Amino acid sequence: MASVGSHSLENYRFKKLLEELKSKVGRGTELISLYIPPGRPIHEVVNGLWQEYNTASNIKSDRTRRNVQSAIERVIQKLRYFKKTPENGLVIFCGAIPQDGEGSERLEDYVIVPPEPVNISYYGCSSRFFLDPLYELLREKESYGVIIIDSSEASFGIISGRRMELVREITSGIPGKHRAGGQSARRFERLREMELNEFFRRVAKYADELFLGRDDIKGILVAGPGPTKYDFLDKDYLNYMIKQKVIGVVDIAYTGEEGLREVASKSVDILRGVRHMDEKRIVQRFFKEATVGGGLAAYGEDEVRSLITRGLVETLIISEGVDRIRVTVECGICGYTYKYTVRGADLYASEAELSRSRCPSCDNQSLKIKEKKDLIDEFIELAEQYKVNVELISTETEEGEMFLKGFGGIAALLRYRV
Repeated sequence: MASVGSHSLENYRFKKLLEELKSKVGRGTELISLYIPPGRPIHEVVNGLWQEYNTASNIKSDRTRRNVQSAIERVIQKLRYFKKTPENGLVIFCGAIPQDGEGSERLEDYVIVPPEPVNISYYGCSSRFFLDPLYELLREKESYGVIIIDSSEASFGIISGRRMELVREITSGIPGKHRAGGQSARRFERLREMELNEFFRRVAKYADELFLGRDDIKGILVAGPGPTKYDFLDKDYLNYMIKQKVIGVVDIAYTGEEGLREVASKSVDILRGVRHMDEKRIVQRFFKEATVGGGLAAYGEDEVRSLITRGLVETLIISEGVDRIRVTVECGICGYTYKYTVRGADLYASEAELSRSRCPSCDNQSLKIKEKKDLIDEFIELAEQYKVNVELISTETEEGEMFLKGFGGIAALLRYRV
C-alpha cells in the first residue's frame, strides 16, 4: 500500500503553518518567541522565563504588562509537558492576538518541534513572531558535488542550500604548454598528454572517494576556466555511476574556493531545475496516463474525490496553486446540510447570497455556514483517511502550470483501470 507521507506534503504543511504565524500581529511588543536548542535542559529555560516574568512587571502599560506576563505563564505551562528538549530543539510562540479591534485580544500559543535541528537559543518580545530560523528550514537542502578542473589543478566541493564547502584540492604537476629546451615538440606533447591522462585518473579517483555511494548527492557539476573540463568528461575517466549524476557544465574564471563561489552563483537555474525534476516526472506520468485510452489517471474535483473513497487511487496529485474553499452549509431549523466549492476570491459574495437563500428541505431562510476549509486541506485529509500517497506540485515549472490551468490542479494516478 502506498505511503501517505511525502516530502512535498511535509513542506506544504510546514510552509502553511509559517504563513499562518506570519499573519499574526500583536499590539506593541506582546508576542513571545522562544527557541530552545537541542540538549538544553528544560528547567534552565523555565528559570530564565521566570526572570523575564519579573522583568515584565516593570512595564508601564497595564494591558501590555498583563498580556506579556500571561503569555510567559502560558509558555511555562507548555514546557511542563516536556521532560527534556526534543532532539531537533523546541520552538514556542505565544501572545495576545487581537481578534476584532481593541480589547478583543485572545491568548494564542503554538508549540513546534522543528523537522530539523534549530541550534539557536532565543527569547524575544515583538509585535510579530520571530520566524526567520524556521523559514531557513524551508530552503532546499539537497547537496550537489562540484568538480572544478583545469590542466594545473582540481578542486572538489559540496553545495548544500546556502552552504558551500571546499573539501579537497589537488595539483597536476603538469608543465605549461611551452616545451622545455632540448625536447622535440612531438615528444613534449606526448609526455604532457600522458601526464594529463594520469591527472584525469587521479581526479576521477578522488571523485569516487568523495561522491560515490552518497545518497544525499543529488547531482554533480563539472566546472573550470577552459576546455580541460570537456576533455575530462568526453572520455571514460569518471565512474559511470558518477557520470550519470552530472547535471551541468559551468564555465568559470577561477579554481579553488573562489571558483566554488562562482559555480554556486552561476548554477542557480541548473540546481532549481534539478529540484523540480521529481515533481515534473510525476506530472509527466499523469499526462501520459491521461492521454491514453483507459489510462491509470483521472482528474477533476468530484471524480477524484469519488475514486479516493472507492479505494482506487494510488497517488493524489494536487497543485499548490489551487485556490478554492470547501464550504459546509447547515440549516439552523431542520439541520439539513450540504457542501459546495467556491473560489477563494468569490467566498464573500457566496456568503452574502447564502444569507438570502432558502433551505432546500424546510424552505426556511435559515442557512448558515458551518465550516470553511481550504480544498487542498480537505483532499489531504481524505487521502490520509484512505491511505493514499499525496504529491503537492508547484506552479514554478512549465508542467506544473499546465497541470493547474489544463486539469484544474486536482488529479489522481490509479491503482486499477476503471
